[in-house]
Amino acid sequence: MILPGATLGMLGGGQLGRMFTTAAQTMGYKVVVLEPDVNSPAGIIADQHICAKYTDEDALAQLAELCDAVTTEFENIPATTLSFLEAKTVVHPSSEALSRTQNRIVEKQFIESLGINVAPYAAIRSNGD
Repeated sequence: MILPGATLGMLGGGQLGRMFTTAAQTMGYKVVVLEPDVNSPAGIIADQHICAKYTDEDALAQLAELCDAVTTEFENIPATTLSFLEAKTVVHPSSEALSRTQNRIVEKQFIESLGINVAPYAAIRSNGD
């Protein structure tokens, strides 16, 4: 369990990241945001903002060093970024889970494999589909 007083890392600094940051700080957590935009909504209110690309290994190593756990604001973070961080700190979601959510067909097939119903869908793989 990660208790208040710990430092949480966030990959992404948009509006959802800002809401996460505000909620976490209200509960007593420190927040470090890694986001390429120097004026990102979450970055400007975070306890610390690392302004770097999501693939910058030096910045990722710094984030891992500063944080007790890291999460993502959205699913478009490279899965390799989470793989890198998993070797250094607690990361949720996992790189495997993130990778699944980056491909909607794979995501739906995985959910179906668990016996969970999903809305009907069709895979569109080309203009002819």
